[in-house]
Amino acid sequence: METWQKTLIIFWGIISFILFIKGFFECKDKKNAYGLTPKLSVFGIFSWGDAVVFGLFWVLVSLITLVLNDWILFLLIISVFWVVRSFGETIYWFNQQFSAKTYAWNRPERLALHWLFRNDSIWFIYQIAWQCVSVVSIIVSIFLAKTWLR
Repeated sequence: METWQKTLIIFWGIISFILFIKGFFECKDKKNAYGLTPKLSVFGIFSWGDAVVFGLFWVLVSLITLVLNDWILFLLIISVFWVVRSFGETIYWFNQQFSAKTYAWNRPERLALHWLFRNDSIWFIYQIAWQCVSVVSIIVSIFLAKTWLR
């Protein structure tokens, strides 16, 4: 692995550990597991509850890929993670369309593209956007798996 790749993985792991700690205290002390974290989306973290689980997950991924000295494996894990995460988000937004219960953070007017989709149609837009993420993640995962297995 190149030095810049190791540095990036170490940075990813350190940031993930910090997010794990922050998420832990947000959940335990502030009772804020549902608190939104839009700036942490690159880690798959959308709430502080996510930060606890995914922060620890990314720390372990970073350690394992550093020990194995395998950059492609690191990228493959990220890609497969996004396959699974995007499937979950697709199901979540599909269910939101038909649920009588709407959480405060999911009200249409609070969502990013509400200016374009001015009603609850935003929910199916989020659903199909996550389906697109699934497709891209699957293709990238296939490519990386093929590369990794060589």
